[in-house]
Amino acid sequence: MADMARRELAARMAEVAAELSDTCSPAQHEALRWQFDHEERETWFYTPTDHGGLSLLEMSPTQHRLTHKLLATGLSHAGYVTANAIMTLENLLDQIEGWSQSFGRERARDPLLYWIAIFGDPADDSWAWRFGGHHISLHFTIVDGDVVGTTPCFFGADPASSPLLGPHPFRPLGGIEDLARDLVHSLSDDQRRLTVLSPAPPIDIVTANRTTLTEGDAMLSIPVVWRGRLEESLHNFMANADAHFRGVVGLTDAHVQDLAFSRRPKGIPASALDDPQREMLRSLLDLYVGRVADEAADAQAAKYAGDRLHDVHFLWAGGTETGDPMYYRLQGASLMVEYENAVRNANHVHTVWRDLDNDWGRDVLAEHHATHQHRDRHDH
Repeated sequence: MADMARRELAARMAEVAAELSDTCSPAQHEALRWQFDHEERETWFYTPTDHGGLSLLEMSPTQHRLTHKLLATGLSHAGYVTANAIMTLENLLDQIEGWSQSFGRERARDPLLYWIAIFGDPADDSWAWRFGGHHISLHFTIVDGDVVGTTPCFFGADPASSPLLGPHPFRPLGGIEDLARDLVHSLSDDQRRLTVLSPAPPIDIVTANRTTLTEGDAMLSIPVVWRGRLEESLHNFMANADAHFRGVVGLTDAHVQDLAFSRRPKGIPASALDDPQREMLRSLLDLYVGRVADEAADAQAAKYAGDRLHDVHFLWAGGTETGDPMYYRLQGASLMVEYENAVRNANHVHTVWRDLDNDWGRDVLAEHHATHQHRDRHDH
């Protein structure tokens, strides 16, 4: 039943993607459509750089609507609401920065500078699509008519918290910070010693926008996480910001190495938590995989169902009180989650959910190719 539900989801995606493609002019079509095996499919960003594809800025209202329809098809309702909230923050960020940033274009902060790209032909059994812009990067891979890949999945927010009329602030990603903080507050002293690995947090997610994760990968500097080389003045501005943020949180090279990626998870394993703590951890993971449509999320949640959760580790860095610069990581059962809120007075969030084996559907694609090669040899 789950497999059939994902196939129906894939069919709905294909229908909307084809409809969007059919509305494109030749120039738009060239920007939107890519070969399935093009290296661009595994290229991604979360900075305010060119994400590649056809931007909302270049679309007609009908195309804009179809792009949002595809986005809403791939995401859960809560995920779609969150994505829209993140895009809306671009206007607020522009105001905060004095309507002055350009980043080499007419407007640096623009809620229409989000791009969609389609890889392969939606009419085929295997294809993919990507939606991204500042603080959003979403990737969906379809193989043999089944949604087999939903990662990398990046959401960020700047500002992470903004005032609204009334007592409650606007916090698009607040829930996944609050629940993680509740979990770390529930830990005993012995459990904390296993969990809190650094007094200072990194100033970005450690895995960054790497296509492939390698043992010992450490946090990258801000200017690296852009498409192409930055113009000199912008590069220097970003490099100075990087150094400033490191100084503010007290991040040393030793801390960076302590928090480097390793295939063996760091932090406290769920097996060392009590039952209520494990349920908090499971609920936290649910909020990440719950970004995507239920049909796809269910397959991801199965990876940490029941006792499989015991292999998931929880790592924390930085302060544990509200407003402290902080970072946490969840890793195990091939899942990798990072949450960083350390810069701009701990009011700028980066979060990512990855699959260490199956980003962009790699595992399934490898199996698919091996099966077809075997069949080809058998047929001959």
